[in-house]
Amino acid sequence: MPAITVDDIMVVPRLPRPDVTETQRPVRQIVTANRQREGAGFEVTRPFPSVDLRAADPFILLDQMGPVAYEPYEAKGAPWHPHRGFETVTYMLDGTMVHHDSQGGGGVIAEGDTQWMTAGSGMLHDELPEEKLVITGGTFHGIQLWVNLPRAKKFATPQYQDLRGSELTLVSSHDGGALVRLIAGEVGGFTGPGSTQTPIAYAHASIVPSAQLETPWPRDFTAMAYVLSGNGTVGTDRRPIGAGQLVVFGKGDAITLTADTEQHSSTGDLEVLLLGGTPLREPVVQYGPFVMNTREEIIQAMEDFQAGRMGTIPAEHRTGRRLGE
Repeated sequence: MPAITVDDIMVVPRLPRPDVTETQRPVRQIVTANRQREGAGFEVTRPFPSVDLRAADPFILLDQMGPVAYEPYEAKGAPWHPHRGFETVTYMLDGTMVHHDSQGGGGVIAEGDTQWMTAGSGMLHDELPEEKLVITGGTFHGIQLWVNLPRAKKFATPQYQDLRGSELTLVSSHDGGALVRLIAGEVGGFTGPGSTQTPIAYAHASIVPSAQLETPWPRDFTAMAYVLSGNGTVGTDRRPIGAGQLVVFGKGDAITLTADTEQHSSTGDLEVLLLGGTPLREPVVQYGPFVMNTREEIIQAMEDFQAGRMGTIPAEHRTGRRLGE
């Protein structure tokens, strides 16, 4: 990690330094993620939803999968399961994920790539490590973010965006001390390639030791920073942060993160995800892989799934039982 980088950071465009008249966002909360098992038994680090942070509107869930070094035949994924009412955004840092769906689609998410799946009205899919990784073992590290859909788009037609790592917008901090990979949304006048149903901004920043990332952030968006690895401080009051911690910022125009002088991450940098968006401020009722606005809609989703109205597993992939059978 990271899969996408540059040989000379000085050649990429630079984010503007926040103006002195712009308000720095205060640190409202720091949440330490929990570890738990998902899918067929792989471990994830999850900062939300949790006891400490139940709501992260417009986001539903954030899972860090790994980093882990698998032995041969140890790697696991998420077998066939349904989704309705939201989007999954899978960003791979190490290793490769393979995806299939009930509409006959699918693809490979390689290092540095992002797959944006709008589940909308509902579909079945699976997410599995690449066969080569399963057989030989190796390093695996990815992020999955669930983005809520507004009520008017809960039943949108399912669709995909496959973003290659080479398509991400690369920018640096104003002094060249941090590389920022912009996946979606607009930050400091630069826009990522992801097309969003719910307005959000999503980026991955690598901050070299002792460097500081000061960047404007859309004022009407929420703002969070999740530490993938490394250690540093956040905000103008320099509150300590480390791997597996999520920072929730208050209102303002800009955010600041600083890397400690000594880093013990695999890259030698402070690796951070930046994310935020326009709060939907709508009721959220979640039951496993369904995220709707009412209990009645959840019941309908379960009935539709059981009746096969979200699709069926293609014959060539019927090696196991479907969720709920």
